[in-house]
Amino acid sequence: MTDTSQRGTRRDASVIVARDADGMVAVLTAEFPQHGGEYVFLPGGRREDGETPAECARRELREEAGVTAQTWRPLGSYAITLNSTARIHLFLAEGLTFGPQQLTPSEESFKLMWWPMPDAIRAATEGRFLLQGGPLALLLAQQVIAV
Repeated sequence: MTDTSQRGTRRDASVIVARDADGMVAVLTAEFPQHGGEYVFLPGGRREDGETPAECARRELREEAGVTAQTWRPLGSYAITLNSTARIHLFLAEGLTFGPQQLTPSEESFKLMWWPMPDAIRAATEGRFLLQGGPLALLLAQQVIAV
């Protein structure tokens, strides 16, 4: 399937709330000068050719946070914009195993931190996230965890 936007071929994305046994979540920060400064975001990124959304999520979590997860829960799939058929797929990952980050050259400035879930949600309410997927994933994960 293709969209009719300037970007051409549909490229879905996955975003992950990685939550450790102590309830801490993986959060990344980086400078985005074109957007006016440093922003917070969750591990995630665009799907590569042939990947399912879940495979994309596993790869992105391994690359950006150096983490693999035993338990994966889908949190939903949403349109990225009204003008594109691309979707963003949100996941909660738990049962984590930690290893080294495997950042690509374009990700070398990403700083990984582990925050309590309430602090990550507060950052979302303060507008410190650049992209919409992270705050939505955090709020949905919080609902799943509370059940």
